[in-house]
Amino acid sequence: MLRLSCLALLVFVIAGCSNPVANRTPINESFPQVAGENLNRQQVVLPKELEGDLRLLLVGYVQDSQFDIDRWLIGLDMTQTKVTAYEIPTIKGMFPRMFEGFINNGMRKGIPKQLWGGVITVYDEAEKITALTGTENPNNARVLLLNEQGTILYFYDSGFAVDALNDLRDVIDSTRAAKIAQNQ
Repeated sequence: MLRLSCLALLVFVIAGCSNPVANRTPINESFPQVAGENLNRQQVVLPKELEGDLRLLLVGYVQDSQFDIDRWLIGLDMTQTKVTAYEIPTIKGMFPRMFEGFINNGMRKGIPKQLWGGVITVYDEAEKITALTGTENPNNARVLLLNEQGTILYFYDSGFAVDALNDLRDVIDSTRAAKIAQNQ
C-alpha cells in the first residue's frame, strides 16, 4: 500500500513540475469544450453536459489543490450558496495519462460515492484548461462560475478567501436577479 501511495505522489509531483503557464483571468470568455470522466466512469463533455443554470467549476492541477477545493466546498455549504459545483481534477502530460486508472481509483477511495458524479477528471484535453487559466501557484484551485452558455462570469485563483466567496455569491445573486428581470 505504501508503494502505491508513493507512486501516486510521484505522478502528481511530476505533473506539477511541468513548466508553468502564466496565470490569466478569463472572465467573459467561453470555457473550452473538453472531455473528461467522472468517478462513476461516465464520459462527460464540459461544459455542455453539466447541469444547473449556473455551474461552479473547482479546478485542481495538483493533489495539494484539494485542500483549497475543500475549503471552497465547506464555505459554499456553510453559506448555503445555491449553485451546482463540480470538482475538475485536471492533469496534463503523458505520464499521468498512463496512470489515470490508478489516480482515479485513489480518488474514489477518498471521496464519498454519492459525490462521484460531480468529480470529473480531465487528462487528454487538460492543456485547453491550463491555457485558459494558467498554472502558476498550482496549489490554488481555479474557481470558475459558468452560465448556461459556458461563459465565465466569475474567476478566482488566489486561494480560498471569505471576501472571494462573498464576491462569488454576489455574482450568483445578481446573475439570477438579471435573468428574472429579463423574463418578466
